[in-house]
Amino acid sequence: MTFTGVLSAIGKDFEKGLAWAVKYAVPVEKLVALVFPAAAPAAATLADATTLIQNAVLEVEQKYAAAGAQSGTGTQKLAEVMTLAGAAVTSLLTQAGVESSTAYVQSLVSAVVAILNVQAMPATATA
Repeated sequence: MTFTGVLSAIGKDFEKGLAWAVKYAVPVEKLVALVFPAAAPAAATLADATTLIQNAVLEVEQKYAAAGAQSGTGTQKLAEVMTLAGAAVTSLLTQAGVESSTAYVQSLVSAVVAILNVQAMPATATA
């Protein structure tokens, strides 16, 4: 098998894994309620921001899993999530009137990761 063929096979499996992870992720409405309880009027914009964070976290985790490096440091993963979604999340939070400093967005990413870590996965699901 060629190098390109191997990369193509990995890419196909990565897409399947990400689709599976998104299917069993926390519904974004629940995340918004947990992370922004007092911001009901801006819920749609905040849901978009929360969706971006959750999807970026899942993508980075899948990338590390595909590389066999699930135990990569949180700092490395946070930096990648911020690269993928940080600017867009900051913009959405600003639109919703929510603080949007880099430190705050990083704390939101950490909160989403913590929620995903305690989210129960279905017993019958397989990767």
